[in-house]
Amino acid sequence: MTTPSKTSIAIAVPQQNPGSIDFDRRGLIAGAAMGLVATGAASLPGIRPARAATTNDPIRPFHIDIPEADLADLRRRLAATRWPEKETVADDSQGVPLAMLQDLVRYWQTGYDWRKVEARLNALPQFLTEIDGLDIHFIHVRSKHDTALPMIVTHGWPGSVIEQMKIVDPLTNPTAHGASADDAFHLVIPSMPGYGFSGKPATSGWDPIRIARAWVVLMKRLGYSKFVAQGGDWGSPVSNEMGKLGASELLGIHVNLPGVVPPEILKAVASGGPAPANLSAEEQHAFEQLKVQFAKRRAYAQIMATRPQTLAALTDSPAGLAAWLLDHGDGYAQPASAMQSAVAGRAVNGHPAGALTRDDVLDNITLYWVTNTAISSARLYWENKTNLYLPANVPIPAAVTAFPGESFVAPRSWAEKAYPNLIYFHQAEAGGHFAAWEQPDIFSREVRDAFRPLRKAL
Repeated sequence: MTTPSKTSIAIAVPQQNPGSIDFDRRGLIAGAAMGLVATGAASLPGIRPARAATTNDPIRPFHIDIPEADLADLRRRLAATRWPEKETVADDSQGVPLAMLQDLVRYWQTGYDWRKVEARLNALPQFLTEIDGLDIHFIHVRSKHDTALPMIVTHGWPGSVIEQMKIVDPLTNPTAHGASADDAFHLVIPSMPGYGFSGKPATSGWDPIRIARAWVVLMKRLGYSKFVAQGGDWGSPVSNEMGKLGASELLGIHVNLPGVVPPEILKAVASGGPAPANLSAEEQHAFEQLKVQFAKRRAYAQIMATRPQTLAALTDSPAGLAAWLLDHGDGYAQPASAMQSAVAGRAVNGHPAGALTRDDVLDNITLYWVTNTAISSARLYWENKTNLYLPANVPIPAAVTAFPGESFVAPRSWAEKAYPNLIYFHQAEAGGHFAAWEQPDIFSREVRDAFRPLRKAL
């Protein structure tokens, strides 16, 4: 490994190990001692400091310090953007409107301050550890409550660990947010391979199944003998796959983009055929949402699933990267609507931004830029070989929250068949695809409620 123990943004990509992931406890440091380093932790409510790691530890402290020259180069590139002509329609049917993008880029260049989110990230305990030949970056926040339940939370695309920053305190320090100490969590929030500050795979093979195996290794390495998993977007299939591994340490999962679509429904949607007979009102609504999604909102995913390397221009133009991450292939509909509403400063087409702000959106886009992960993150679509819509068939206890602004709202009837050990199902009152980011209070409540039945197993 060439990465120093105090790492800035440049993550060296190590040689891939040819073997499979090692599930033994080599390098395990027991108990809470691996939870935190004292640096920056004492000022955060609910966080319990621990000793600093030594140079022989498999888990190394991590610190973000983006070189000022990189930020200056970003501003220079933004100023030099070569713009296309204005769209020839009065709506968003041709993509992100020119005026919206120009306004965002103008603010990004002259008013936005990356150092604010960098400081917030550095106030959280961050680490690197090598798993299967690749450095994995993660945030690890231990609750002050001794009965806290360990949980690993996985982000998606075009997201990052920045999505989960607003849920750290509500989940680790629930008594400060009107909840019970019995609902506390120890949180592990990793950056997926090729995303953020994690290493970029140099060879193929890092699909959701492999990531799921890595996450089990990570939690065991941190000393957790029992834990749960949560995920949305790509975090959902990763959590589903964790549930299929048979790891005795994993008590259950919670997902907010569940794999539930019955095969006959998916076949009808993909072919453009009519809905099967005798659907309930909820099922018919989900069918109509899926029809629109398959017909109009999957172009971005199809490109990344087939030709991710062709998107090389995203690594050269920050304005182009912003447009790509903002559009999500669906304009003002879900799942990108909350981001575009945040950028516009108003609810667009009835889709509110929730707790999202323009700076939140730029924090995430800037993270993709300074880590140069537009292509490495897109490759996850190419790597994936499983259908993310079909029933997940997770045998262990599973919980599902259906958010009303998701790309489709999963009906309970489908969830009960897809997750045969379903312990919790709820349709939340607000929130969309980026639920933890958009509605952190509602999301935190959902996670507390979902895992409450499993706590007696600890």
